Amino acid sequence: MPIPTLKTQFAELIAAPSVSCTQPELDQSNAPVVELLSVWLEDLGFTCEVQTVTPGKYNLIATRGTGPGGLILAGHTDTVPYDAQLWQTDPLRLSEDGDRWVGLGVCDMKGFFGLAIEAVRTMLDQPFKQPLIILATCDEESSMSGARALAEAGRPLARAAVIGEPTGLRPIRLHKGIMMERIDILGQSGHSSDPTLGHSAMEAMHEVMGTLMGLRREWQATYRNPLFHVPHPTLNLGCIHGGDNPNRICGQCSLEFDLRPIPGMQADMLRDTIRQRLQPIAERHSVAIDFAPLFPEVPSFEQSAEGELVRIAERLTGHDAEAVAFATEAPYFQALGCETLVLGPGDIDCAHQPGEFLDLNRIDPMVRVLRDLIRHYCL
Repeated sequence: MPIPTLKTQFAELIAAPSVSCTQPELDQSNAPVVELLSVWLEDLGFTCEVQTVTPGKYNLIATRGTGPGGLILAGHTDTVPYDAQLWQTDPLRLSEDGDRWVGLGVCDMKGFFGLAIEAVRTMLDQPFKQPLIILATCDEESSMSGARALAEAGRPLARAAVIGEPTGLRPIRLHKGIMMERIDILGQSGHSSDPTLGHSAMEAMHEVMGTLMGLRREWQATYRNPLFHVPHPTLNLGCIHGGDNPNRICGQCSLEFDLRPIPGMQADMLRDTIRQRLQPIAERHSVAIDFAPLFPEVPSFEQSAEGELVRIAERLTGHDAEAVAFATEAPYFQALGCETLVLGPGDIDCAHQPGEFLDLNRIDPMVRVLRDLIRHYCL
């Protein structure tokens, strides 16, 4: 069966919902995306292996050629949750807006798989002296369990890895880490007409949130790295859940937040500081406070500016390698021994937003870069 056109690939990938979320009611399997990619890549002569990470969550390792070196083109199959009512178009249907394609995942980052396929499909008549591996992971937007599973398994191995996250066609060799944390407060519910009948978990959480914002100010005044566009660590209060009715004192409240440390900030130190600040709040409000990571932290990432892959990508794109504030799966590929770089056609500013888009004028330059990388590392 012939491989669909590039636009059809984008459309089919976007139409396959694959939300990854910390909230179980929103979380979805990525199996439909893996199945699509497996069919297309097998038709191109790739050997496809599906790795089960957790029930309903899968990695795909598609390989053409053999040898100890080669190139990995990597991306994640999942998207963030979306608010359909805030989109002007159906987020799960590819639409065209002038010189842009619009849809959930078109930029971040299911569309990258279509570009990788477009790059390699014209090169299949040439012998691959080293392997090309197209790698699709699960749950990057939540736990990064897919990339962690690969690192734990010690494979796949290659000489270089390019992750197609949205970087505006600029090579990225440095990024911050990410910590996704949860605070649970257990108070005492009671009738709202008499505050002495309970201990409000929500009021305690109000003070917790103020404390976290105070810590954010302290850390931002202490830690800076001018290589980053956002040169200091960030802390985002992401979602909150608590209470059940206006006439009941709130007995339970939970907060989830993320913290993006710059190199030099250690996760254990940051967590210890937060715990020290939470203890007196629990005592003042007579509540129990539990603080723990949602997932293991993602380390910060740095690839040497003198590395072969960095130099090649700088030459091919015409841009010096840069640093970004967002985290990726790069540390896990680096742990496998690959020179690693983040490079993709989308813009991070439209990722995780209604109306996510990809400029059409980025497609051909990205495909050319990928072909040149395949030619260098595999042919």
